[in-house]
Amino acid sequence: MVQTPSYFEYYDHTYVVDSTPDGGLTGRILNWQTGAFEEKPDHVPDVLLGHEAEIVKLTWERFVRRTEEERHNYLRGDGPIFALYQTIDAIWAATEEEHRKITKEERALIESLYRRTFKMWEDEFARRDAGEAPTFTFTSVFAK
Repeated sequence: MVQTPSYFEYYDHTYVVDSTPDGGLTGRILNWQTGAFEEKPDHVPDVLLGHEAEIVKLTWERFVRRTEEERHNYLRGDGPIFALYQTIDAIWAATEEEHRKITKEERALIESLYRRTFKMWEDEFARRDAGEAPTFTFTSVFAK
């Protein structure tokens, strides 16, 4: 029996396996253009049975961080989420400018900010799914 939800990195995308109401399994993968998780059940056998180096099981904490690193890298916009991403950028810029390693406190702050932005994205997509207007706009670096 598969414990759900289960979290993975699937060829550089975060992926979650979850139970369906009928007792089956489904999966959702992070879309780098929309920032949302999209239904992709066809990858479930790969992540559960595959042993490729490109498929890695993640803890919830690592899943949140990897998801937010991907959104941070591939999405651009205005609003509170992107202001928090700018704070993270400033922390990394300071370490580079000062030629030093990141401190334990800075790493903890980044983790905290990513948990916060993850929740903000989830809340935003829930609002949009409920038919509410977006509270901010964004684009993907992959948008044409």
